[in-house]
Amino acid sequence: MNQRIFLLFSFLVSLAVARADEQPNVIFIIADDLGYGELSIQNPDTDVPTPHIDSIATNGVQFTDGYVSAPFCAASRAGLITGKYQTRFGFEFNPIGARNEDPDAGLPPKELTLADRLRDEAGYTTAMIGKWHLGGTAHYNPIRRGFDEFYGFLHEGRYFRPRPYEGMTTWLRRKVLPGGKTGRWISDDGTLIYSTHMGHNEPDYDADNPVYRDGQPIEEPENLTDAITREAVSFVQRCGDERPFFLYLAYNAVHSPLQGEAVYVEKYAGIEDIQRRIFAAMLGHLDDGVGKLLEVVKAEGIWDNTMIVFLSDNGGPTRELTSSNLPLKGEKGRLNEGGIRVPFLLQYPAKVEAGQVYEEPITSLDLYPTSIEMAGLEAKGLTDGVDLIPYLSGEEAGAPHESLFWRVGGRAALRKGDWKIVREGRRDKSKVSPWELYNLHEDVGETNDLASTEKEILKDLVEEWEKLDQEMIEPVF
Repeated sequence: MNQRIFLLFSFLVSLAVARADEQPNVIFIIADDLGYGELSIQNPDTDVPTPHIDSIATNGVQFTDGYVSAPFCAASRAGLITGKYQTRFGFEFNPIGARNEDPDAGLPPKELTLADRLRDEAGYTTAMIGKWHLGGTAHYNPIRRGFDEFYGFLHEGRYFRPRPYEGMTTWLRRKVLPGGKTGRWISDDGTLIYSTHMGHNEPDYDADNPVYRDGQPIEEPENLTDAITREAVSFVQRCGDERPFFLYLAYNAVHSPLQGEAVYVEKYAGIEDIQRRIFAAMLGHLDDGVGKLLEVVKAEGIWDNTMIVFLSDNGGPTRELTSSNLPLKGEKGRLNEGGIRVPFLLQYPAKVEAGQVYEEPITSLDLYPTSIEMAGLEAKGLTDGVDLIPYLSGEEAGAPHESLFWRVGGRAALRKGDWKIVREGRRDKSKVSPWELYNLHEDVGETNDLASTEKEILKDLVEEWEKLDQEMIEPVF
């Protein structure tokens, strides 16, 4: 009898190990405010090559029409981590500054995150490293939202090193320069630049916004890009091939403030404009960090069984960062393509053939059901995404989505096939502009408004947007 029990126990253990081996690891790498035209795989003429990030596409898929569900940080991340249009649960806008401390400003506790499900239903080890921005109070801390580990900060941004920013060149926005002047002011040693081109001061990113390890604030002397990479590498090494993991890796590069490490600023010395040179330093630094993470995935022997996704949380704010969204129109905060179509790459060698360029519209909301299905779970409940793997492996033909929806106050958009409607409007919807209509296949830059000539198509898309809008709720905060 004892031997039978032992054999049964051994069988169950071996079965559990086999199932763990079959569960793929999942890594999301989120860049902050990176424009569509910045990666060298999408723009070979760029002045900042990104070979490590590009390699994710070389080893997998480059999505030409990859979207996020909002044109700015927090709302986009709320959609990504839940697989739903964030307007379904009232997370429509972007809490910034002191608003992060609002007890209502965060991802509603009733919404299950991807980490919740992977950890509690599939046994994954989960970590959130970097920028959270889904609630700045203890109620919303990532370790209360399905993550075993958290290293990072809770608000929309942080300085990459504490004052006095040693070893860096720092560019800060100011209302007025010394002497009441406007334009640019540069310190004698060239490491501090003030600029009035935006008409306001640099936000107080670090106010009440420490770096945390799990629930406790810590001092972090290292550049945050290096520190975030360090923590990600450590997490992957500790998990190795023994246990499946989900790593949500959210860099704050290339978000402002513009701060470049000296070694990277020197590397891009050939870029004449100092603002662009600092941006290049930040992007090159980020690319090297991604390279270190890819190296450790290979070293741990989990390369084939790990899905790695790279995307930006929204389009780049061009005037603020010099970030390019070309050939798209618009920037961060807008629902033109430049605000919501982002660099979007994926590799998963076990299932997805390398070197693909996928041109059908997909969305960050798809990453939730894709990851859930890979882990052996069902995408139960409402999700606005689809499992992408069958489309990338050739099992499914056609487009994953009939349409994609956006709403930010009075601003709105919908894409259906090659057609897109978009309108401007105030946050309180007290004023909205007429709908515009574009054929993105012929006019990706949204330069030729066809609303007056293609009235039936316009009517169909507006009716579909209004129908979907009825499913959403009003903003909670």
